Amino acid sequence: LRTPLNAVLGFTQLLQLEAGEGRVQDQLVKLGHKYGEHARVAVRNVRRDGMEALKKAEKDGMSQDEAKKTSTKVQELTDKLIKEIDATLATKEAEINKV
Repeated sequence: LRTPLNAVLGFTQLLQLEAGEGRVQDQLVKLGHKYGEHARVAVRNVRRDGMEALKKAEKDGMSQDEAKKTSTKVQELTDKLIKEIDATLATKEAEINKV
């Protein structure tokens, strides 16, 4: 998750050197949103795989209570990661537009 976002973060330093017009910044913000969406999809795919594994474990003998608790934890972690991605993108967008 961090690798694509780190690439976008490095562009901020490049912008400081070039001090270009808004066009470059707009392209970088757009690229950041693209990478952010890829990161969100990756998190959701992991959540989906985890939920499928939970369903299988429940069929194999895991109690419903334990499956529900674990499912809730998976969703909470997913929500937390999505918020972190959004916050990182917002911070970087502000930095890019400030340059």
